[in-house]
Amino acid sequence: MTEPIISATGLGRDFVIRTGRGLRRRRSITRAVADLDFTIEAGAAVGYIGANGAGKSTTIKMLTGILVPTAGRVHTCGLDPHRHRRELARRIGVVFGQRSQLWWDLPLAESYRALAAIHRLGPDTLRTRRGTLVERLDLGEFLETPVRQLSLGQRIRGEIAAALLHSPELLILDEPTIGLDVLSKERLRQFLLEERAAGDTTLLLTTHDMDDVQRLTDRIIVVDHGRMAYDGTLPGLVERVGADRVIVVDLEETTAPLADVAGTRLLGVEADGLRQRLAFTPGSTTAAAVLAHVSARAEVRDLTIEEPDIEDVVRRLYASGT
Repeated sequence: MTEPIISATGLGRDFVIRTGRGLRRRRSITRAVADLDFTIEAGAAVGYIGANGAGKSTTIKMLTGILVPTAGRVHTCGLDPHRHRRELARRIGVVFGQRSQLWWDLPLAESYRALAAIHRLGPDTLRTRRGTLVERLDLGEFLETPVRQLSLGQRIRGEIAAALLHSPELLILDEPTIGLDVLSKERLRQFLLEERAAGDTTLLLTTHDMDDVQRLTDRIIVVDHGRMAYDGTLPGLVERVGADRVIVVDLEETTAPLADVAGTRLLGVEADGLRQRLAFTPGSTTAAAVLAHVSARAEVRDLTIEEPDIEDVVRRLYASGT
């Protein structure tokens, strides 16, 4: 059986907070992460999400060896991250949206040469891999530009290429699209989808951008105050919190409001009944069943299914306390 890329058992991290001076000095303990259990298999794409202060960044730092757990165990690529941090660095790629691994005053190309030396890549390997990344991330126009002169979108693309230069087994992206415009976000998402399809790199993504989660991941882990709140698929989360899907039907003829379709709520009627919007909860009925009921009453010309807003789904999860 193949060993998981990431394995965490009872993982926890406390921080000691000291306040005051002298006799009034106080010491308190803040628990950032508590009793996390999860594994991530090779080739998976997992979104690790939660509100600010939920423990996401602390978990990432333990997975990469920056922080030592105060409880439990963690292995990344089969290694103890802190004890084997240098070896692990050659097997993973990490991008922090607010921090850079590039040399600020050097052209992007020079940063790649330096990183290739750190990862002990040969000239031929560097040339081939860099050429592939430059082409797919469209970096050619600014390869010789100092990093400090790049736009945010250009720098993030450069950061992604730097993280992938040594063909890591695991790519960890912490808020990679923060601050990017819509076009830059879409270009980056498309590249990541293609990169996953082309190889077997495992992706762990932390983000507040729910479109990233929806487009790039197959599984989500939600943390709340350092504890596991949910681990599963996005449709499973939607079903768990009871969020509604909406089916919009365009009908051939004017039709009376479809207020009595089993398992649905009529949200609205437009154009004298030619378009009607019906909400239903997955688990109580299905889109196919709703369509069958509607088709028995009127001829359907077109239909659209609107999925629940993922941010609202996560908010419901937190509010439910489940």
